Amino acid sequence: MKKCVVLLSGGLDSSTMCALATSEGREVHALTINYNQRNVWELNAAREVARVNHVAEHLVFPIDLTLFGGSALTDASVELDKDVSLEDIGKSIPSSYVPARNTIFLSLALGFAETRDASEIWLGVNQLDYSGYPDCRPEYIEAYKKMAKLATKAGVEGRPLEIRTPLLLLSKSEIISLGLSLGVDYSITRTCYDLDENGLSCGRCEACLLRKKGFEEAGAPDPTPYRN
Repeated sequence: MKKCVVLLSGGLDSSTMCALATSEGREVHALTINYNQRNVWELNAAREVARVNHVAEHLVFPIDLTLFGGSALTDASVELDKDVSLEDIGKSIPSSYVPARNTIFLSLALGFAETRDASEIWLGVNQLDYSGYPDCRPEYIEAYKKMAKLATKAGVEGRPLEIRTPLLLLSKSEIISLGLSLGVDYSITRTCYDLDENGLSCGRCEACLLRKKGFEEAGAPDPTPYRN
């Protein structure tokens, strides 16, 4: 059985990916990063997703990116983009972009994978229905693979870790359809950037808009609890 590290946020994409890794017979070691993000509810969602998928291990790693700021998700003074038209999403880098987030997360996953003797890291990036983050592009993933091969003991010894991005070229509706075929319960996942104290999604941020669009195009009911 192959061991893999799954970067699990508790959102729609990573939860689908976790179910996919489990369905392919992987021994899943889930890694959730608590970076003091605006959406703290997703940490609880990640724990629940890890539980229902019976992962071998779930580690919640604390790191405080509010010390850097620079993002609406880590800095209260930065206004979160809302009510953007679907046509304009992805045309520019939004205020929810966290500087170097995937690079930081992948580096932590790389260390975690080496200590667990895992051969794969699974990352739920998506190039089609996304908010324009530069670290979700195929060329970024390819560059990181080269770096990981050079920077690790496993890579030097000829056992480079594989960076798996199974959702990269899927639309949000295709991801949802895949997840539903795997039995993913999307009602326990959280995607919103501005959840309230009761865990209700705003329905207006880019993450919510893309999620709603995905369920509509997939022809599936959206189980997300919205405020409005």
